[in-house]
Amino acid sequence: MKIAIISAMDKERALIDPMLRESRKETIDGIEYSRGFIGKHEVALAKCGIGKVNAAVNNYKVISSFGPDLLINTGVAGGASLKTEIGDLLVADYVAYHDVWCGPGTQPGVADGMEVFMQCDPDIIRIAHSIFDGKRLQVGLICSGDRFISEKNEVDEIVRLFPEVLAVDMESAAIAQVCCLEGVKFNIIRVISDTPGSGRNMEQYKNFWKEAPERTFKAVEAILSNL
Repeated sequence: MKIAIISAMDKERALIDPMLRESRKETIDGIEYSRGFIGKHEVALAKCGIGKVNAAVNNYKVISSFGPDLLINTGVAGGASLKTEIGDLLVADYVAYHDVWCGPGTQPGVADGMEVFMQCDPDIIRIAHSIFDGKRLQVGLICSGDRFISEKNEVDEIVRLFPEVLAVDMESAAIAQVCCLEGVKFNIIRVISDTPGSGRNMEQYKNFWKEAPERTFKAVEAILSNL
């Protein structure tokens, strides 16, 4: 299977890059790829940049250039539920926008022509359950928007719209939308880096990176090796 892995930031990508066997660098259409293998799968690893526009544009470029059978977006996310703790592995079952509203007569979170909840690949969820059940695995909804969420009132507003939300980020929904439009299977595998609204999330976020959470990012390698 051909699998594309996309992360928003260099420091996320740097934790995944060493997992590739027979790795080589390649630049196509302005995107630098690491190409290699994880398990039996051919993998292309790329950075999309932070935010929905960067995610959408560069995700489309990756799909056009590499033609993946499956696309994985991975990196960090902020916890939006009391169920989540820093370091938890979060595998999405659905993805939605928390900052989209197209006007009267439309439902908040619905991008034009899309469903409010974009469904992730169930095989990834099944494998995650088989490997990580009882080991700080969370499976549920991720919501995306073009803001780093840090205040409790921001979290409360997202939870009001989507009571089941487990985490927030800035790219997943845009990546999901492009994959839906292009007919590519996808999933989101994130690690909880901070808890917005706690009053300490900026400190948590900085400390999370200082601790270099390689074991959590290796969940991607474990899941793909069992796919």
